[in-house]
Amino acid sequence: MSHTPGGPETLRIDDIPTPTPAAGDVLVKVQAVGLNFPDLLIIRDLYQFKPPRPFAPGSEVSGIVEAVGDGVTGLAVGDRVLAFSGWGGLAERVVVGSDKVSKIPDDMPFEDAAAFMMTYGTSYHALRDRATLGKGDTLLVLGASGGVGLAAVELGKVMGARVLAAVSSEDKLRTALDAGADDGLVYPRGDFDKKELANRFKDLCGKAGADVIYDPVGGDYSEPALRAIAWEGQYLVVGFPAGIAKLPMNLPLLKACSITGVFWGAAVERNPARHAEATTELFGFYTDGKVKPKVEVMQGLENATAALEKLSQRTVQGKLVISLG
Repeated sequence: MSHTPGGPETLRIDDIPTPTPAAGDVLVKVQAVGLNFPDLLIIRDLYQFKPPRPFAPGSEVSGIVEAVGDGVTGLAVGDRVLAFSGWGGLAERVVVGSDKVSKIPDDMPFEDAAAFMMTYGTSYHALRDRATLGKGDTLLVLGASGGVGLAAVELGKVMGARVLAAVSSEDKLRTALDAGADDGLVYPRGDFDKKELANRFKDLCGKAGADVIYDPVGGDYSEPALRAIAWEGQYLVVGFPAGIAKLPMNLPLLKACSITGVFWGAAVERNPARHAEATTELFGFYTDGKVKPKVEVMQGLENATAALEKLSQRTVQGKLVISLG
């Protein structure tokens, strides 16, 4: 639980009463928790939402329905589900609104389910709803070995695009290529020449440039990537663990390109029907073997602090999951 703002070291394990689902809610016995960068922000009071303390981080879980509130339809005790909780997931049980709970395929392990929705949901929303990625387009993915990055690589290939991966190490590049990327590059860390990196992005993307750029990294990497965009290309702002980028606004004018924000969590709130459609299609991709999350599992709530510390170091490839099963 988070009692004061700070890093993972400020969290502690507490005993709390089992919550009771209100009308429209579902009580989930948690089997696995997927960790995401916003979990690090929310405990520092740096995220868009600031829940009252004490609260547990953990925005997505998988588990078994243990109770349902009045008015809940389509879900029953015993169902295997994943849920988007926003926070509170790092617990043995959590109450979630039924509109944010989905039954999972019979062949989907809980660890895969806990690693699935925020990454694939975000990337699907970005590439399908916020951009218009199509067959034959060139997609450049920054941070292509992380959770959302790998999901974007896989979904880009499902959508028929030429997918290019940008990562911070040769090992991460191998991961992205194994996930289906057609080519890629390793960008530098620390201080670097942004003009030189822009030229490398341009060489990678080719003369026409990238039709869609997927950026969950931000910082000093965004401007060099933007310089490699195609005429009327689409630049997707997904996250900024490297910092909030400062972009010269002449670039969108010169390329007639659009810079588009991707806020999947708010989109789910505003359009739950579209979220349900997307979830059905994504589960179909999983069942057909077209996508498969790369998962690193750590066991037990007692390892949540260490797991979040590891996530903060940006060394995780794919998705880090805490298993309670």
